[in-house]
Formats: sequence, structure tokens, C-alpha cells
Amino acid sequence: MRTILSLIGAVIIGIIIGYVIPESLVNVVLAVRQISGQLIFFLIPLIIVGFVAPSISAQKGNVSRTLLIAFALAYFSSVGAAFFSAVTAQYTIPLLNITTDNSVVRELPEQLFKVEIPPVMNVMTALTIAVLLGLGTLWTSSDVFEKALVQFRAIVLNLVSKILVPILPFYIAANFAALSFEGTISRLWVFLPVILIVIVMHYIWLALLYSGASLYTGKNGWQVLRHYFPAYLTALGTMSSAATLGVALQCAHKSDVLKKDTVDFGIPLFSNIHLCGSVLTEVFFVCVVSQLLYGSIPSFSTLALFIILLGIFAVGAPGVPGGTVLASLGIVISVLQFDDAGTAMLIAIFALQDSFGTACNVTGDGALTLIIDKVRSIND
Repeated sequence: MRTILSLIGAVIIGIIIGYVIPESLVNVVLAVRQISGQLIFFLIPLIIVGFVAPSISAQKGNVSRTLLIAFALAYFSSVGAAFFSAVTAQYTIPLLNITTDNSVVRELPEQLFKVEIPPVMNVMTALTIAVLLGLGTLWTSSDVFEKALVQFRAIVLNLVSKILVPILPFYIAANFAALSFEGTISRLWVFLPVILIVIVMHYIWLALLYSGASLYTGKNGWQVLRHYFPAYLTALGTMSSAATLGVALQCAHKSDVLKKDTVDFGIPLFSNIHLCGSVLTEVFFVCVVSQLLYGSIPSFSTLALFIILLGIFAVGAPGVPGGTVLASLGIVISVLQFDDAGTAMLIAIFALQDSFGTACNVTGDGALTLIIDKVRSIND
């Protein structure tokens, strides 16, 4: 409850600060956002290695099969969400009266003070190292490395609880202060019907995921989902699955139906490869932009090709704000034939709700982890 209240307070305080702060002090907000963000994203690769590698090394069954199933689950969840979004778009977008918003917002001043703390590696490198290091330790039965990985996980746990979680409210407050200062938050009303439809689809897809996981495992998915509100709220503020990873791990560990080692294996892995909410959102928004700028929604065959490729890009997209749409711009241009105006508008609209898509991604990870828990039990 304390975490939830601090995050809610950070959002409210950030919005208020953005409305009342004079331009001369905006650089203070930007500095807080930049420094806290640098610390958070520096820790992300360490979290991935610290949780995924020891979890793999501790496996006794066929871990390669488990990893393959995990990637397949992430891909088909994202693709399934995307097709659900495409079908919904075909029937709902023609009924909406969508207009552009040409209002001018304030620009943030150039940031004067910056502290660069580049991560030791990027997210995908960290994930690859974690998987290979875990597999290598497992295959060689190296007790020394297995104990070292377990000790490293203990170190990372302390870094999460004593550094990452305490600075999250400052990062969130600074983000919302910048958005409210720019006036970007007020633009939400222009696309409110579209965003509301997308959010409802998020909840429907999450319900399907957890229902499917419950049917497959014979366990109550609600016993996982009910612990996820702090992670959902954190994702709304950070707009990043990676930055929310620490809180998501804490939430999943509270569930009685998930094994601890499965959580340590599944949650960090899925936070980087399972982007169902972001993919669902992007597909709906490309249809909105196409209708708005080009007068029609892309044909379903074109959307199908786009979705199949988008699912692959989503698995490899970085767990950072806007990662999915930025990684997929190549197929947006080549498959959907979007021009500069279309791609720019897609990025802008996507940014307005990026936090909700991320929150869906993070929350959906719990359902897939529940399935992986069953798969590992079978393998054992």
C-alpha cells in the first residue's frame, strides 16, 4: 500500500508541478528526470543477468525447451493481441469522428545539466548473456558459478529494494511534470475515444490471457493478477517494462501459486520479449492514422503481414518507452506505406498512451509466467 500511495502521489505532484513551475526552473525537473532515469536504466541489465542467469542455472529439467516455449508464448500472445486489435479496428474506427489536433504546446528548454551513466550493456545483450551464462553453468554443472550467480542475485535484490524502488517516485513525478509543462497531457482529450477503446481492449486481452493460463494450469490466475496493481501503476509512470521490472518481481513474488524460482526466471525474461499491450495499441493506431491521413484503413491482408512481422520485432524491442513503435518503423514504412507525416503522427499518438500499453505488457507477464510454471513442473 505504501508503494501504491507513493506512486499515485508522484503522478499528482508531478502534474501540479508541471502546471505551476516557471520556465526558469524546468531544468531542475529535467535534471531529476535524467539522473534518476540514468540510474534506473543502468540497473536494468544487472537485474536481467542477476535474475535470469541463476534461475536457468538452477534448472533440473530441459531448460532449452522451456526457453523455446517462453519465446513462443510471448510471440503468439503479441500476435494474438494484434489480430484482436485489427478486427476491432475494422468495425470501430469507421464509427469515430477523428480529427487532428494542431494546437501548439510549449517546448521544453534545452537541458543544461546532464549526468551520463551509460549501462554496461544494452537490454538485449544482457538478456543474451544471462541466457547463455545460465545455460553454460547448467550444462557444465559448475557449482562455483552457480553459487556466484546466486550471490549476484542477492546483490541485485538489494540494489532493487534500496536504490531502484526509492527513486522511482522521483522519476515518475519528473516525467509527469515535463508532460504537463509541455501541455501534452491536455492532448489526451483529442484522442480520448480511441485511447479508451485501446485500454478496454487491454483489459479484455489480459482477461483472456489469465483465463487461458488458469485453464491450462488448473490454478486460479486471479491469485497472480490481484498482486499486480503496484506494477501496473509503476508502468503507467515509467512507460517502460524494463524500468518496472523491480516492482513487477516484488508483485509476482507475493503470489502463492507461483514458485519463487519461476518468477525469477519468467518475469525478467517476459519483461523484454512480451509486449502484447504495445503491439495491440500500435496496430489499432496505425489503422487510426491511416484512416485520418490516407482516408482508409489498410486491407486486412496487409495488416496480417504487418502483424506477423511486428510480432518478431516486438520480441526484440527494447523494454524502454516507445521501444515497440520505434523498432517497427521500418515495416510501418515498407509494409503500410506510411510517409513522414504518417510515421510522425503514429509516434506522437502512441506516446500519448504508451504508459497503458506498457502496463498491459507488464501485467500480462504474470499470466505467461503461470504457464511456464506448469511447463517446468512437467519437464521436472
